[in-house]
Amino acid sequence: AGCRMWKLKVAEGESPWLTTLNNYVGRQVWEFDQNAGTPEDHLDVENARAHFYKNRFSRRHSADLLMRLQFARENPLPPLPPQVKIESANDITKEAVKTTLIRAIRFYANIQAHDGHWPGDYGGPMFLMP
Repeated sequence: AGCRMWKLKVAEGESPWLTTLNNYVGRQVWEFDQNAGTPEDHLDVENARAHFYKNRFSRRHSADLLMRLQFARENPLPPLPPQVKIESANDITKEAVKTTLIRAIRFYANIQAHDGHWPGDYGGPMFLMP
């Protein structure tokens, strides 16, 4: 099976058929380019495709793996501090909270698009609140 390379384009829209009042902020379009990517990129995409296929009945969403791979290439995540394990409320220290916040902020900064929104296909509980 040949590898296909897709690229997420954000906040773009140069077209006479498309108008905007906010400079296309939040607009997401996937574009296919069969010549894009390195052999390593192709292998990453193929591995993501195989993982999705293998788990398609237990995990029906894409987990935005293609977007995450692209963003990781374009904006590499700085090293994360070690994950904090909390056994009881007594283990919650100022340093544990600080470390956890640093991990979270670095992660979300890595998956934030250049126009400020977080593209993706997640419809989890965070977005279904009344």
